[in-house]
Amino acid sequence: MIDLRREFEQAAGDVKRLGTRPDNDTLLRLYALYKQGSLGDIQARPPGFFDFVGTAKHEAWAQLAGVSREEAMRRYITLVRQLLA
Repeated sequence: MIDLRREFEQAAGDVKRLGTRPDNDTLLRLYALYKQGSLGDIQARPPGFFDFVGTAKHEAWAQLAGVSREEAMRRYITLVRQLLA
């Protein structure tokens, strides 16, 4: 688990150094996987109706409900590696 956490943190740093900005869907997947890997299932209430970005982020994270933190970390690491390739 310690090595997985270290790889996860490394991937979080690596994503900030991507050469090109990923598309919005990929950014939402990165956000959701990072939050699920860091905090687990979402506990926050949905944002207001007119907060479109916040709503998209909330929904993306909520879709990962039940995915273990470890699995979310693995998926995040894999996605970042794909983006770096």
